[in-house]
Amino acid sequence: MPLEFTHESLGQRVLFGSGHAAENLAQEIHRIGGSKVMVIAAEFEQPLAEMLTVGLDIALNYSDVVAHVPLEKADKARQEAREYGIDLIVSIGGGSTTGLAKAIALTARIPIIAIPTTYAGSEATNVWGLTEAARKTTGVDNAVLPRTIIYDAALTASLPVELSIASGLNGMAHCIDSMWAPRTDPINQALAAEGIRALAAGLPAIKANPDNLEGREQALYGAYLAAVAFASAGSGLHHKICHVLGGTYNLPHAQTHAVILPRVLALNAPSAPKAMQRIGQALGSMDPIGALNSLYEQLDAPRALKDFGYAEKSIEESIELILPFVPASNPRQITADLMRELLESAWSGKSTAESYPSSR
Repeated sequence: MPLEFTHESLGQRVLFGSGHAAENLAQEIHRIGGSKVMVIAAEFEQPLAEMLTVGLDIALNYSDVVAHVPLEKADKARQEAREYGIDLIVSIGGGSTTGLAKAIALTARIPIIAIPTTYAGSEATNVWGLTEAARKTTGVDNAVLPRTIIYDAALTASLPVELSIASGLNGMAHCIDSMWAPRTDPINQALAAEGIRALAAGLPAIKANPDNLEGREQALYGAYLAAVAFASAGSGLHHKICHVLGGTYNLPHAQTHAVILPRVLALNAPSAPKAMQRIGQALGSMDPIGALNSLYEQLDAPRALKDFGYAEKSIEESIELILPFVPASNPRQITADLMRELLESAWSGKSTAESYPSSR
């Protein structure tokens, strides 16, 4: 068959270098020409933000950051940005911090410089998300894509091992979802495969030695590739499930993605042989489901949603909320029974050693 596809690459500047975040930030503020700079960092990240902005003229330091970006928090930050005449945003932190910066940019069209301290990957996508009345809405708008990303693996050193692992597996979920997402193509599949390889190398190194800067660099590199692939391929089944669960039940973002990932992989496996081959090659195994489960065991990764506040009684409601958002491109038709089995497994932590039988 002829090779035919349409691929769109997002325009973004990436500065990658351990120990260089402060100098790279000063350089980028000067290059972009921001005169009224708003720095967004959660309360616990404020000392880091102060360290990175020493000597810089900052108009507003902002710390009211909440997971899943509630609409009322977004509106409050937007109002502050307007009152201070902000013309450039610097986000320092994880996905929630980047998400708040995007919420401001969505309406104000202000450029963002993102300095990630986790492996969430939001900094490399043009996807925004807001939560209102326990329902999370996402969309795509190039105005929310950060103009520049500054990667510095040394800034992730304070991230606890458990959260590093969950955050890195969130990145791997971006990769695996990109193999069958609505706009998947050979370019983002190749990026995703390299992202899987880098994350599978970096996360065990972090687990073995949290101070291993090389492992954290590999994880950060992999998380970037994962996000670029995801931004191009779009949101697949995994992310539709996690957006519903996170927004509706206020579950922790990274841990929810980590728990759901092996279950979506096992669910789609019988109907996605080419994707499974790519994933297996990236994990160095003919059995990608088994390889991913082995990696989870090695990392002592999150396994059960009940550990993070998800109630078994919420499963039926979750099924009703998720099914309307299942992408038509998913390689397997998703029924209520299949979704119930996946969510029951995710709630309990039951093993996903084998794929869900294709006859179901």
